[in-house]
Amino acid sequence: MRIILFSSKPYDQQSFSAVEVPDGWRLSFQEAHLREDSAGLAAGYQVVCAFINDDLSAPVLRQLAAGGTRLIALRSAGYNHIDLHAAQALGLTVVRVPAYSPHAVAEHALALIMTLNRRTHRAFNRTREGDFTLRGLIGFDLHGKTVGIIGAGQIGLTFARIMAGLGCQILFYDPKPISDLASLGAQQVPLDELLERSHIISLHCPLNSATHHLINAARLRQMRRGVMLINTGRGALIDTPALIGALKSGQLGYLGLDVYEEEAELFFEDHSEHPLQDDVLARLLNFPNVLITAHQGFLTHEALAAIASTTRDNIVAWQADAPINQLLPAA
Repeated sequence: MRIILFSSKPYDQQSFSAVEVPDGWRLSFQEAHLREDSAGLAAGYQVVCAFINDDLSAPVLRQLAAGGTRLIALRSAGYNHIDLHAAQALGLTVVRVPAYSPHAVAEHALALIMTLNRRTHRAFNRTREGDFTLRGLIGFDLHGKTVGIIGAGQIGLTFARIMAGLGCQILFYDPKPISDLASLGAQQVPLDELLERSHIISLHCPLNSATHHLINAARLRQMRRGVMLINTGRGALIDTPALIGALKSGQLGYLGLDVYEEEAELFFEDHSEHPLQDDVLARLLNFPNVLITAHQGFLTHEALAAIASTTRDNIVAWQADAPINQLLPAA
């Protein structure tokens, strides 16, 4: 069994090499992203293991199928980057890692909140330069604040438990009924109500046609003035250019992003020796109340180990003609 991993980094090699695999498996780690011009690298590999910023559009899938690929094993929970209809038409099975460590992403959302609120990133840089003043470092108590969570999957629920433990009031928006909210003292409310009442809003929903640009200029205006917005889900949940005006006016008081709508050509790579070509991202980075991390929410030892072991199990099940965690196109 020949398996090729695209967009692989040293931590991927370490986590996958640490997982016991069946005899006869040969893993090839490719740092290159999967694109039309790199799909030829997969010729002769039955399994292609792809990550979130790889291109799995119909033209790429056709190349993979022609080269002998039969299984697409996603190293992610999200699957907005693959054309499932094209995969099915080509006879390609698609599997994913539906859950690895909800704690990893939920705790990273908390890290963004705490850093933005108490300005620890600014304080760290200031004290290293010998400046021990406290100007501009006033934060607020999280206790008693209202936190709006959009998306009630495993990550959203884990994040809710963390924030409830800090004494926050929790509001949820999800199109489906949410069970067992009483234990959190949480409420499920319409989206408009969540936007209007929340001091902090955190996005934990999947990206699809219904949630694309869920947060746009109109919805930013609905929010409480000075709100904190956190996105550790997918970049295109937010109409990113709309953030600029909201930050300039003060309507948006804090912004924490671990994902970015145009991240595919930027994140996971070192661009420090070249001018940043993305004008919107460059503008966001200039605001003192904006904190951007490069899609590292998943990056814990536990999550990486779970991604590797679940991917292994997915491939084993597929070999046994009993695929698990399979993705099928919507009817």
